[in-house]
Amino acid sequence: MLRLDGPVLVFGGPYGNLQATEAVLAEGLRLGIPPERTICTGDLVAYCGDPVATIDLVRNSGIHVVMGNCDEQIGAGAGDCGCGFPEGGTCDRLSAAWYACVDRVVGAEDRAWLYRLPRRLIVEIGGRRLAIIHGSVDTINQFVFATSPLDEKRRQLAMAAADGCHGVVGGHCGMPFTQVIDGRLWHNAGVVGMPANDGTPRGWYSVLTPRHGAVEISHRPFDYDYAAAMQAMQRGGYPDEYRAALANGNWPSCDVLPHHERRQQGRALDRAFVMWVARERGLGLGRHWPAVPVPETADGELAVACC
Repeated sequence: MLRLDGPVLVFGGPYGNLQATEAVLAEGLRLGIPPERTICTGDLVAYCGDPVATIDLVRNSGIHVVMGNCDEQIGAGAGDCGCGFPEGGTCDRLSAAWYACVDRVVGAEDRAWLYRLPRRLIVEIGGRRLAIIHGSVDTINQFVFATSPLDEKRRQLAMAAADGCHGVVGGHCGMPFTQVIDGRLWHNAGVVGMPANDGTPRGWYSVLTPRHGAVEISHRPFDYDYAAAMQAMQRGGYPDEYRAALANGNWPSCDVLPHHERRQQGRALDRAFVMWVARERGLGLGRHWPAVPVPETADGELAVACC
């Protein structure tokens, strides 16, 4: 377990986007947050054109990293990214193209390093233990969104609680959100290598700061040289659809998104703060961001929100 005193910077999905990864690491330096208090939720390689340089940057940065499904698949020499996209959909088709680009250039040493990354870290921030994972606690490529069923999140949080954790910090879905469910935290910092499907080219990260019996969670966007990242994708033969997404801020497909998230495409997110307070207990949702309809349970019943 890692005990981290002071603010902790969290980000996900470098995705082979060297410029965005450089920018978010520079944000940590600007904020005075050292590498030992910086965490990446995985998927160092994916959609963008500098996978080798991005691996090298992260590997030598001194930050903490958990394995993403793309890291696992490239590390194992598998035939596809294992992202869990619907078969035959646009994301499935495009992923075959970018995966082939990554697979051509990542060498044996980098593959071995990716494959050795831990699937989970447990960190303590302000006296609270958090499980750092990629998709979900038991499935590396499970998509968990803000409006994903509450009973599934409760199941996952219960597994984390069995290991003494008070919450989960995940990645994979590509969209930032924070929810407090029955007093326990589910947090996703978003990703840096692709936009948040909000019509802007920005990346997202978060800062978790202990505050006298609470943890302040700050969701923060940042700008970077996306034009240079687009040029790298063009040089490497990556799909035009994802290259365009770096500039227009919208994903080329919403195959994996729940209904509400699909409807929010192109709507810019705002920087936000959420306070996770130790005494917050009760049935259903506590504090949450962004504002969403109350997620449904798997059997279709609406959960009770306590805000």
